[in-house]
Amino acid sequence: MLLLQLSILLWFGAFRSDFSEALSDLEPIWTESTLLKPKVMITILARNSQHSLPFYLGCLERMDYPKDRIAIWAAADHSIDNTTAMLQEWVSRVEGLYHSVRFRTTEHEKSSYADELGPKHWPDSRFSHVMQLRQAALQSARAQWADYILFADSDNLLTNPKVLSHLIAENRTLVAPMLKSRTLYSNFWCGMTAQGYYKRTDSYIPIRNWKRVGCHAVPMIHSTMLLDLRRHASRALAFYPLHQLYPWMLDDILAFAFSARQAGVQMFVSNSEHYGYLPVPLESKQTLEDEEESFTHTLTEAMIDFTLEPSRYLQTASRNKDRMGFDEIYIINLRRRMDRRERMLRTLDVLGIEVTVTDAVDGKYLNSSQLQVLGIEMLPSYEDPYSGRVLTKGEIGCFLSHYNIWKQVVERRQKQVLVLEDDVRFEANFKRRLNTIMDDVRRLRLMWDLIYIGRKRLQVANPERWVQGIKNLVHPDYSYWTLGYTLSLQGAKKLLAAEPLGNMLPVDEFLPVMFNKHPKEEYLVYFKQRDLLAFSVEPLLLFPTHYTGEAGYSSDTETSTIWDNESINTDWDRQGTHKKQNRGDAGPVPTLNRGSRDEL
Repeated sequence: MLLLQLSILLWFGAFRSDFSEALSDLEPIWTESTLLKPKVMITILARNSQHSLPFYLGCLERMDYPKDRIAIWAAADHSIDNTTAMLQEWVSRVEGLYHSVRFRTTEHEKSSYADELGPKHWPDSRFSHVMQLRQAALQSARAQWADYILFADSDNLLTNPKVLSHLIAENRTLVAPMLKSRTLYSNFWCGMTAQGYYKRTDSYIPIRNWKRVGCHAVPMIHSTMLLDLRRHASRALAFYPLHQLYPWMLDDILAFAFSARQAGVQMFVSNSEHYGYLPVPLESKQTLEDEEESFTHTLTEAMIDFTLEPSRYLQTASRNKDRMGFDEIYIINLRRRMDRRERMLRTLDVLGIEVTVTDAVDGKYLNSSQLQVLGIEMLPSYEDPYSGRVLTKGEIGCFLSHYNIWKQVVERRQKQVLVLEDDVRFEANFKRRLNTIMDDVRRLRLMWDLIYIGRKRLQVANPERWVQGIKNLVHPDYSYWTLGYTLSLQGAKKLLAAEPLGNMLPVDEFLPVMFNKHPKEEYLVYFKQRDLLAFSVEPLLLFPTHYTGEAGYSSDTETSTIWDNESINTDWDRQGTHKKQNRGDAGPVPTLNRGSRDEL
């Protein structure tokens, strides 16, 4: 019996060995590969868009999505500028990158519609033609068996490279990425009247301001939206011809919204992330120049938080730049803050403004010996109005940065300059509006030393006097910030003659002292001549890029060490003891109410 058991064990061992050898001769078992991304068609409709196409197309190129899974359907429509040629150039250079590229043009047609009153006017003929173009794109996507179609207007900046993937992940038939503008305007409605008009609701602002975050059901989305063509209900959606029951005025977005409603397709808008920007729509009487200025402002707003470059596949001419009638436009920038320098230079290039970058004095590296050599002494009675602390090294560096420019103005005998800090955002039509103000100043021969372009009003309860005969200029009261100001040669001489290094206080408090508007009389006695002729633009043309507490905010003046002791740190925000209380805490102050004179 024992011999039999031993034989069986030996046989079984030999079988296992032979079986293992047989298995080793088989091909290895591979795991399944990943699925390909869904196929997406991107629709581009462009008319008179030469100003926006380079950056719009640049955003499309930077999408984090496989280009071989993207088809492009582009059309140029009745343009009087270089739009058609630019779009033709782009599609010819990218056709090897994408799954397919199709281009359609109305070059053989006239550059305008017969019944339109201007390039921003929308007669029925234009609506009808655009609806047919959008429908042609939709039919092309269906014919190519695309899984999705993305409609994206040619002045929408999709700054989030993952926008396609995120919208697809929302798993909705029809969804739009919420886009930001300089106002509360966006690409969705939360309410619609029975007549098809916009209806204000309590839901809109919380969504628009990211107080309610997610994917929200809404009755209207437009400008940029993604349609899932795999859904059975999507077959019933159409821009053209109009649904047989369509009751509203002729309009492409209304026609599509009604089509979705009839098909039982809910529209959604997603604000789960920040997806991009769009300009505020213009009135029919406005011009292409107005449209370009509006888009330029949208672009500069986007550049605050994103590095935007124009398309790599377009040859675009450099924009003509000038100094706006100033002898010099100075930008103050710390050498170690190259991020701010690059953003400002890109922004000013878009605005067509020629500037000179001047290296700021870095208070971080100032020591007591250097301060002594420069003759710097703190104003004896000075203390920060919020924290009670003395000057910081950062505030001394900031003062010296401005002081050095004042010296250059005098040494070079520059009649007028514009001084800008590197953390500012420009209001719409900045260049034109400032040019208009300075033209009025010259026309009326106004005697001036300094004009604030951006500031923080501290006595908002008291109305400031308007300058007689000049629109949008006031006599300023006590103010903070040195975001931007114009300075005359005479003004620079007055500031230097005050010998402020021997009685130093923050530069934005020194200026009100010099035009005799500082509320602390104990400061005034240290400066005998307080006759600086100061004015301020109103409404303001500059604001900070970020305010205290906002994402992206940082301060190189408030957060450093005190002026005479490197061991005492004043990083108030990081410690949580100074938050919302320093000179960069508040948002824009409301403009003065005087009707139509609030805008240029």
